Amino acid sequence: QVQLVESGGGLVQAGGSLRLSCAASGRMFSIYPMGWFRQGSGKEREFVAAISWSGRSTDYADSVKGRFTIFRDNAKRTVYLQMNSLKPEDTAVYYCAAATTERESMRTPDDYTYWGQGTQVTVSS
Repeated sequence: QVQLVESGGGLVQAGGSLRLSCAASGRMFSIYPMGWFRQGSGKEREFVAAISWSGRSTDYADSVKGRFTIFRDNAKRTVYLQMNSLKPEDTAVYYCAAATTERESMRTPDDYTYWGQGTQVTVSS
């Protein structure tokens, strides 16, 4: 079992930055691919970014590429999402997720087994 707890959300003006953290407890964190998803009000959960267990491979949704960076510190059992140049359309609840199997593409919620409770990010215009 893996428990995930997100933090770092909040209210920020357009153009600002936030860093989300996802702390994991449980065994074998270092071998899990990790991902970030978000869900806006009335919308489906959508892929934001993913990172391989080693951290060497990352993937981003086109809507955040060049603005967001995913990285991890396995010693601290934490994965991060650095969000820069935030836009009002980035407003959503952000969730981190852990997978037990690494695939070439990790862009759908079904690819992940464990989920955090989410953290709200609100970007004002």
